[in-house]
Amino acid sequence: MSSTVWPYPKTIAHRGAGKLAPENTLAAIRHGVALGYRATEIDVKLSGDGVSLLMHDDGVNRTTNGRGFVANKSWRELASLDAGAWHSAAFTGEPIPTYGNVVAYCRANDVLLNTEIKPSTGRERETGAAVALETQLLFSDAAIKPLLSSFSTDALIAARDAAPDLPRAHLFKNPLPDDWLARCKQVDAVALDANWLTLTERIVQTAHDNGLAVACYTCNDLAAAEKLWAWGVDSIITDAVDVIAFRR
Repeated sequence: MSSTVWPYPKTIAHRGAGKLAPENTLAAIRHGVALGYRATEIDVKLSGDGVSLLMHDDGVNRTTNGRGFVANKSWRELASLDAGAWHSAAFTGEPIPTYGNVVAYCRANDVLLNTEIKPSTGRERETGAAVALETQLLFSDAAIKPLLSSFSTDALIAARDAAPDLPRAHLFKNPLPDDWLARCKQVDAVALDANWLTLTERIVQTAHDNGLAVACYTCNDLAAAEKLWAWGVDSIITDAVDVIAFRR
């Protein structure tokens, strides 16, 4: 997929509304929508009994009132946790949402999704396949499918094999590895998704020359964002949804 047919907007809200609401919750996504955003990045992993849910970490300690690992808990256990009070009292009682519930909200409100496959350690292929198959089912009639992304090459390979028609982006940390292009090609990615600090104009051009769009995370400075767009970056994932206005 070349950048000329890239269907996603120039700005994507990070984990819903970044840091303005509890990340990876419906409250965060609604907050981003209230500020004009119509695209959001979310992290999806599996409960111990195979339910896809929104959570960044392997453990629940940081963003809920629970303790332990997501992979060791049933969905029933996870659903009882408070995923909002850690952020602020206004969000007390906000639950961990299932992927399906988030999709229902986003489709009803014309919000595009960047679904990051965030597997618990050791569940890379299982999670990649499961999230891809569920995405394929939930968006079977959608004009624009979610962009599936992951830092895990294995998860992306499993997603490709399970649902080859869904678009994929390979995520990379800073610094960008020398073999980034080969790894993007390995998973038949449509995009490079990199830490914004590691990008250069030459890297963006190389990606475009090889038929890849370029997304980046997590740029929260408007001046930096403007420079990235000038280089040709196709989408910027940001926490600063109250500073960087939504751009198609």
